[in-house]
Amino acid sequence: MNDEIASFLAIRKRQKIPKAIQRKMKLTKNQFFKRQITLSEIGEIGQQKLQNATVLVVGCGGLGGPVAVYLAASGIGKIHLVDFDTVDITNLHRQVFFTLDDVGQSKAEVLSVFIKKRAPFTAVTFTNKSITKDNVFELINDVDIVVDGTDSLPTKYLLNDACVIKNKTLVYGSLYKFDGYVAIFNVLQKDNTYSANLRDAFPEMATDIPNCEEAGTLNAIVGMMATQQVNEVLKLITGVGEPLTNQLRIYNTLQNKELKMKLRPTVLKDKIAKMFQIQTYVDAACSGQNLDWQISAKDLKAKLGDDNSKNLEIIAVLNDLKLPFKVQQTIHISKFDATKIKVDFNKTYIMVCQRGFNSYKATEKLKEKYPALKVLNLTGGISSYK
Repeated sequence: MNDEIASFLAIRKRQKIPKAIQRKMKLTKNQFFKRQITLSEIGEIGQQKLQNATVLVVGCGGLGGPVAVYLAASGIGKIHLVDFDTVDITNLHRQVFFTLDDVGQSKAEVLSVFIKKRAPFTAVTFTNKSITKDNVFELINDVDIVVDGTDSLPTKYLLNDACVIKNKTLVYGSLYKFDGYVAIFNVLQKDNTYSANLRDAFPEMATDIPNCEEAGTLNAIVGMMATQQVNEVLKLITGVGEPLTNQLRIYNTLQNKELKMKLRPTVLKDKIAKMFQIQTYVDAACSGQNLDWQISAKDLKAKLGDDNSKNLEIIAVLNDLKLPFKVQQTIHISKFDATKIKVDFNKTYIMVCQRGFNSYKATEKLKEKYPALKVLNLTGGISSYK
């Protein structure tokens, strides 16, 4: 038995591939990746480069899910998935590798199980926690490429800054309604300098850009941007084609229009390292919130459990939230008009959304209209209510 088949059998044994599939499968990588190896630009040498590569995929949702599956199917040797979240019913229209049976389960774990069944030559592992300032260096340290599949601006800046500091390439993807954004940041150039990074495109973190949960998104644009990220990873590893460096590709699906924004590497490593020391990488909008207008998940649980819970008026400001408690009203933030809300000054009003950003906007509006009214924002939103 040659080494390649022995390696495959070892992987297959660990992953417990059903016997019916085992009988149908060929035991060589050349057969499994035949259509890809047939490409003269890839060949067996390029395929081996993919097999030798290690990729970190942060986020296992609309972007990260397809990215991870396509990379594994392409033959990436090692993939590590990072996602703290669980599958929600509202994810399924665009996060197509999850099913109804997966609702409530860990995204990273469910996706890793799928990949193990689908890609026998990929070793996949996962971390079922948030990526933070405390663990980011540990997670990116031993990988060749980092893929950003998140919908959190603070996390995007955290990944960017950490990759710059550790000289790691970051494949960036982002969405806003019908627009998709893709770029490759921090690539080593022939002159030993590094290409542009996220801060060369957007030096400061914006505070007024909603994520897809708040703004909505069409599933087609999600899949399109994910496969473009995959394409850039494959080009980087195999050395084929021109990577999307020093430019940000912006594509609008409604008009079929594309814009490539040229970037220059001006925000350098030393400056970013200094930023990293002082930044917390939490939502910039949340950092300026009035602490007197906040209620923690722990305190809300206590209030809901005591005899005075009838004096609470909980208002959700996003539709279709998966709520762990009953709300008295749902008013989408886009239609939130404090002048049209009939208030009771004997009650405490608590605003809730997914992450505590839009609910704080609603809190501000109510306090502006009724300064004496007791209004509180659920800090961190439903995401913090475990």
